[in-house]
Amino acid sequence: MPADTGPVLQRYRNLAGDSGVRGYALLDEGAIAVGFRSGDVYLYTEASCGAGTVARMRRLAESGRGLSGFISQEVGDRYAARLAAPDPAPDED
Repeated sequence: MPADTGPVLQRYRNLAGDSGVRGYALLDEGAIAVGFRSGDVYLYTEASCGAGTVARMRRLAESGRGLSGFISQEVGDRYAARLAAPDPAPDED
């Protein structure tokens, strides 16, 4: 991955249909990158928001429901870094 681009994001399933999350990348055991509809991508790590929080974010990301609400209500701005936005993934219908 070139240094000036963020991680490749997997499409978030958005089962509720109203999420602000567009995609995510499970990086290593203690980190997750989350891409939002705004185009912003943020890195969350165990050091920035806690091991339990990252573990829950990973589970929510994989389940496709609840990630955006959890971030806005519980995590807030406890991210490790703002990353470069990746190229948009093709929409899957």
